[in-house]
Amino acid sequence: MSSDYAMILAGGLGNRLCLLSEQRAKPAVPFGGKYRIIDFTLSNCVNSGIYDVGVLTQYRPLSLHKHIGFGRPWDLDRKRGGVRILQPYLGWRETDWYKGTADAVYQNRDQIRDRNLENVFILSGDHVYRMFYGDMLRFHNEHRADATIGVLRVAPSEAPKLGMVHLGANDQIVQFEEKPKQSSSEWGSMGVYIFRADPLLELLEEDAHTPGSVHDFGRDILPRFLTRGRVFGYRFLDYWQDIGTLDSYYEANLDLTRENPRLNLNDPTWTIHTVPHEAPPAFIEAVARVDRSLIANGCRVAGTVTGSVLFPHVRVEEGAVVRDSIIMQECVIGSGAVIDAAILDKEVVVGRGTHVGAGEDRRPNQSCPEHLTSGLTLVGMTTVLPDGIVIGRNCRIGSDLRPEHFPSDRIASGGVVELGPPSH
Repeated sequence: MSSDYAMILAGGLGNRLCLLSEQRAKPAVPFGGKYRIIDFTLSNCVNSGIYDVGVLTQYRPLSLHKHIGFGRPWDLDRKRGGVRILQPYLGWRETDWYKGTADAVYQNRDQIRDRNLENVFILSGDHVYRMFYGDMLRFHNEHRADATIGVLRVAPSEAPKLGMVHLGANDQIVQFEEKPKQSSSEWGSMGVYIFRADPLLELLEEDAHTPGSVHDFGRDILPRFLTRGRVFGYRFLDYWQDIGTLDSYYEANLDLTRENPRLNLNDPTWTIHTVPHEAPPAFIEAVARVDRSLIANGCRVAGTVTGSVLFPHVRVEEGAVVRDSIIMQECVIGSGAVIDAAILDKEVVVGRGTHVGAGEDRRPNQSCPEHLTSGLTLVGMTTVLPDGIVIGRNCRIGSDLRPEHFPSDRIASGGVVELGPPSH
């Protein structure tokens, strides 16, 4: 498969991740104690023998660019092939900011033409899964498909979030619905596509000049493929998670702390590659208690950590308790503090005796009622929480805050503390 080419769509605005994606692209959001979300798609590529990869970025791309670099952690720092960041820019011929997923590929169509490809992979950069793309390519070729979509069984409640696929004889797709309110199909699109290059380029060109098109694969390109060619669904029966909401992000992370997680990160035959963190081993002090948790390199734990994910260089001081939470790199949890069902972005300092995620009140967040309803509390990067403050459930505590920015020593459930208005 070394001659195959993959384009990874990594430029979307992931506003359903609230604070976590307001200062970084969604594929760059940290995951699983040491990874970024995009690491899973990049690792799937190299583990499948695909070493020629283009990453299409747009929204707040700096952390993603820095993370990928020249691609060395994935063995993609190659003179032939390798990884290339495909960023939109103004002022050169017809290029412009990407107007949709199809437009992003269209503006980079020369990457496909110049390689004289038979097939091209189009992949999403914000899904967590392990997949050998060679099996899907074999299916695609055996069925003489013009397009093949990776599909998996989903609950009816997932239909409004996904493209829903109706399979006919021999798994040929007879209907595609983009995020319907409800669907009679049980098969959802994974956002994993293989297209024959020539018909794809033809349809992208046509779509670019179609008035009213939103230039999206699900809404515009795939329905046209169905009317003109052979489109099949490749059934994927393993773990796959769209990290599209705070709840799905939180649940996918905490699932890794269970005895038998649905996603196995310990399989030596399928390494998830990432940028290595130069840090000493984690140190668990004698007074500490750690149960069912992922503790990354550089952490130092003197308190209690249960069912949680700690990224590199987190410090949990004596008497502090971290429960069912995600603590990103270089956070400090002060002595006597309690963190319960919370996500702390990087470099947060929690004051002594502070309680984050207090009480049972589940009133929705005032500024993000569509994102914060399940009891999670978010604290943005580099914020310093004052000693002794009590913060309830479904709270949004913004980035770069200092103790003097907090109006009182208690933030009720659903509350918001910000330097400025949320940038959704």
